[in-house]
Amino acid sequence: MRIIRFDNKGWRARFDQGFNAKNVARAADAFAYIWADANPGSTVLVGYDTRYQGAEFAKVVGGVLASYGLRAVVSDAPCPTPALGWAVARDDQALGAVMLTASSASCEYGGISVRGADGGPVSDEFYAAATQIVPSVEVGGAGSFELADFVTPYLEHLASLANASVLADAAPKIVVDPMFGSARGHLARLLGDLGCDVTQIHGGDAPDFEGLHPLPGEPWVDRCERAVAQSGGGFGIVLDGDADRLGLVDEDGTFVSPHRMVPLVLDHLVSDLGRQGRVVATYSSSAYLRRQAARLGCRFTAVPMGFSRIYREFVEGDVVLGAEERGGVSIPSHLAERDGLYAALLVAELVATRGVPLRELVAELEDDLGAMHYISRDIRLDAASIQTFRNILPGLNLPEVCGRRPVYVSHSDGLVLRFEDDSWVQLRPSRTEPLVRARAEAPNVHDAEQLAQTTCLAAQRLR
Repeated sequence: MRIIRFDNKGWRARFDQGFNAKNVARAADAFAYIWADANPGSTVLVGYDTRYQGAEFAKVVGGVLASYGLRAVVSDAPCPTPALGWAVARDDQALGAVMLTASSASCEYGGISVRGADGGPVSDEFYAAATQIVPSVEVGGAGSFELADFVTPYLEHLASLANASVLADAAPKIVVDPMFGSARGHLARLLGDLGCDVTQIHGGDAPDFEGLHPLPGEPWVDRCERAVAQSGGGFGIVLDGDADRLGLVDEDGTFVSPHRMVPLVLDHLVSDLGRQGRVVATYSSSAYLRRQAARLGCRFTAVPMGFSRIYREFVEGDVVLGAEERGGVSIPSHLAERDGLYAALLVAELVATRGVPLRELVAELEDDLGAMHYISRDIRLDAASIQTFRNILPGLNLPEVCGRRPVYVSHSDGLVLRFEDDSWVQLRPSRTEPLVRARAEAPNVHDAEQLAQTTCLAAQRLR
């Protein structure tokens, strides 16, 4: 039998390399054992996205959970991950949830992850315990489970949060691209019911995603960019495969990076909706978000990569927004997880409230916060070199890079160096792939590229 090891996102594998019903049942058996041992008879919800055999895998999980005496409730249709998280958070009897999704990975992959009782991620300790008890043989037996609609109550709740009159009066023209994922039909319906003029693309049934990676970034947003440019005055919203992350396309058909999108959402929350609190983001998030937080009077907390690190700050309280660098936005007053649909609703509200095109809002943001250019590079190395990087980075201190002296150095997430003008660079070996991720930001592209390249070369010379 295939060895199953969970990381802090669960378990993901190719369908042709072991992600099948038998191994999904083994993974579910480990979760069921932990839950049933701690809280016999509790409720566990199960959701799935639009990938290959999603419904069948979800039913397998439901049967395994029920065989342990748990009350298993399985979604009656593909559902966004935030809809499942919201459902478990609102159910006082629910101990947690299991989601069948590989999020933004290509169609060759399946995945399984777990949510806690508040809809947020479970702890690393939960996954570590589950890894230790995954059965090494095929799991037999299955109990009876229930079916339920998790999506409709969730969409009704989102509609109740919206400023319906502002949206109806402005009637913004929006192209929605769910990338064949679990938000198909749902975001378009939500925005349409609120008075927006909505066109949906990539909304059909296509388990192979027609060759797309359901990732809201270049080059996978090309068709949405074209659709927006042809729409005449609208903007675009792109959601990933399980709808926990989003990307934007402005009226010219230009992709708006998460590094611009998240500060815009924060501005709407604080300036238009009167929210206050801390902003929590990963070290590799743009300096724009830190500058925006300061401009709006919000304290800023930086954490290592991984949404579970952001979630830990939610437990401390007083957080208005949490964000990761790839477009995941969480508003903990709504849900202690990323929610692409709610973030999309906030963007639509922002455009309607301000009464100006999205591209002008981005231009105003850059005028207010200054010019910054963000780059990301992946450096592929062999396993031995990656391990050498891991060994070197905790002790690597560079007194100067490109003639700049760092004013801040952190080794809590690879190597992070920050400089007086808010420029920064990060080197971080991947936990799951044989590569080093280099990210940098500076007032111009040349300086950002030079920071990343020089830091990489300095680290390589010490191998």
